[in-house]
Amino acid sequence: MTPPTAALAGPDVAPDAPVATPAAAQRPDTRATTDTSARGVRPGTGGLLVLAGMLLVALNLRAAITSLGALLDEVRTGLALSGAVAGFVTTLPTIAFAVFGAFTPWLVRRVAPARVLVVAMVTLALGQLLRVLTDSALVFLMASALALAGIAVANILLPMLVKQYFPHRTGLVTGAYTVALTLGTTVAAAAAVPVAHAFGSWRVGLGVWAGLALVAVLPWTPLALRARAAARRAGRTAQASPRSRIRPERTRLGWAMALYFGAQSLSGYVVMGWLAQLFRDAGYQPQDAGLLLAGVTAFGVPVALVMPAIATRLRTLRPLVLFLSGAATLSYLGLAFAPHDLALLWVLLLAIGQGAFPLILTTIGLRARTAEGTVQLSAFAQSTGYVIAGLGPLLVGILYEATGGWQAPIAFLLVALVVQTCAGLAISRPRYIEDE
Repeated sequence: MTPPTAALAGPDVAPDAPVATPAAAQRPDTRATTDTSARGVRPGTGGLLVLAGMLLVALNLRAAITSLGALLDEVRTGLALSGAVAGFVTTLPTIAFAVFGAFTPWLVRRVAPARVLVVAMVTLALGQLLRVLTDSALVFLMASALALAGIAVANILLPMLVKQYFPHRTGLVTGAYTVALTLGTTVAAAAAVPVAHAFGSWRVGLGVWAGLALVAVLPWTPLALRARAAARRAGRTAQASPRSRIRPERTRLGWAMALYFGAQSLSGYVVMGWLAQLFRDAGYQPQDAGLLLAGVTAFGVPVALVMPAIATRLRTLRPLVLFLSGAATLSYLGLAFAPHDLALLWVLLLAIGQGAFPLILTTIGLRARTAEGTVQLSAFAQSTGYVIAGLGPLLVGILYEATGGWQAPIAFLLVALVVQTCAGLAISRPRYIEDE
């Protein structure tokens, strides 16, 4: 077993240079590529700085979205947004994640990941500030898209950074940043309204999260400066490296990963958007329905922490895939036929089923040999997956309005779960994107 300090300090790919494909072989080695510039990260301190930076980035990955969701009524009134524009605002994250995330591999082939993350977090902060300083609906949308572009790039980079810096602690670090992401999501949703009320303006409730994005820049700044110095020392070496030949979109593994990511994200977005309404329809008071929705997040924290660690210790992911799908199936059936009587049980089972999110984030790293393969697979799986996920809340809303009940929407979720399970079984056995 690798000592903790070595695990924290030992990147498999040079942290101070753009990711490049090995020049010596057509088939990647079982180890990730290395570079002499890896010496730029000192044992213990460098790895801990990267870990702190990753956790701070993860805290920001949903705060700009959930804070807006909590204050959407106030924003609609303040900017005189139409219903159509407000609806577009709620779907903008999935569109931005799909579009901007797809460009991330191109970026990291040319710019060191640390420098990309600095720009991404500054972009996120700038977008959040601009959207609270305008009275124009169009500028608000453009600024929101700018902020989401920063999130989209960071979404793709984090699995690659786990592979690069913590190859022997994949499960532990993935679990840690997934918990940080969950906490950021929850705190922003819970605190946005009280902050807005305390200062008498929805603009403060949204804009305050720009400060969190700027804090996330701090750990990456010294790493970005090292990357710049390393690039100067390297001269044209990185430019001489051949282009990546990894094409996830041409592989069965890549599409199976995208389908699994998309189906589980679809479920997640439906839960965030519609679960509280389901419980209100079942007879719960609005505040109690909100607490039940928050319970999915609360129960999901320990699941997110342990799921990646379990996944990295199993020879095959098949038992985990079936267990998570089974928990989600029971939850959906309970919500369809007895939503009131055993609501807490359905929430617990649903939180377990949502463990598919940390599982797929872990699997992205497990199904690539190199950091280059990880970023390519991460970009394709997430970009394609978010296109799929964006359809979920819309279709559930259409079915709910057409039928006046929840049986048809939940039947749709069960169909999506079948697709998710089949895709999960396809990615459960060990294989690598570089080999396909």
